[in-house]
Amino acid sequence: MQPSAVTNTTNLTAHPSQFYSWQNYRCAYEVHQPTNTTPEGIPLLLIHPIGVGLSRQFWQRFCHEWDNTGQRNLIYNPDLLGCGESDMPHLAYTPNDWAEQLQYFLQTVVQKPVIVVVQGALLPVAIALVQKQSNLITKLVLSGPPTWALMTNKSPEWRQKFAWNLLDSPFGSAFYRYARTRKFLHSFSTRQLFASENAVDAEWLNTLVAGAENPASRHAVFSFLAGFWRQDYTSSIASIEQPTLAVMGETASSISQKGKKETPDERLTHYLACLPQGQGIKINGRNVLPYESTTEFIAAIATFINENSE
Repeated sequence: MQPSAVTNTTNLTAHPSQFYSWQNYRCAYEVHQPTNTTPEGIPLLLIHPIGVGLSRQFWQRFCHEWDNTGQRNLIYNPDLLGCGESDMPHLAYTPNDWAEQLQYFLQTVVQKPVIVVVQGALLPVAIALVQKQSNLITKLVLSGPPTWALMTNKSPEWRQKFAWNLLDSPFGSAFYRYARTRKFLHSFSTRQLFASENAVDAEWLNTLVAGAENPASRHAVFSFLAGFWRQDYTSSIASIEQPTLAVMGETASSISQKGKKETPDERLTHYLACLPQGQGIKINGRNVLPYESTTEFIAAIATFINENSE
């Protein structure tokens, strides 16, 4: 059965949740329109990170500030399957699954070219989306992309399956109950995501706690932790013809041991050496730049986004 688009775009400025059907799953998204003015330029398609409690809500601060700074692009902000208000089937999700979801979203809901803005280790989803629907993507912005070692070394399939089976068990369920506590989320965010502990605020923690309330949200997180996204993307990155801007935090770090010794400058150098039309910039912050360093992040990408846009 072919999935069908079910959209409601009558009141974009209120940013209500809207829904479409993909492979018989109900998928959520919202559209942000500039306040009191007509949209201009190429729309943005935001790809949120995967993690405990994460969903399209990750981008709310960015969307608000984008409007406040006078930017006029429409913003499409979808929930990936397994996250937010989208259905949460018990699946081992791969980047290809999410890319197919976004491809369908582009074809049936957006129906025009976009600029993809992707956070962190969801870069493989953006890469797969470019390969599937290059004609609907004009540019890419990579926010805090993973270390080069993570993006160019394939994780053995046996290790991925072993990790998934370990997590997809009573042990994993117990771990997730602990991982969604405010104490754990604060500790993890401070240790791994933010440059400043003060930036790990109540808004961030409340959003994660609410996003992880449904235990079925663990399946997407466990798929990510199992490393199904860990492949060698060297040739795929080298084949991206679209102009691409990589934005790195001054104190960017890696959760994986493979990337511990790589400096932000070295990471940028690797990406720019591989991307045919790559640009790079560093700003204050660590690994969640659209949230921690929202104003600087927008200043860093706005010119790139609006260059030569119709």
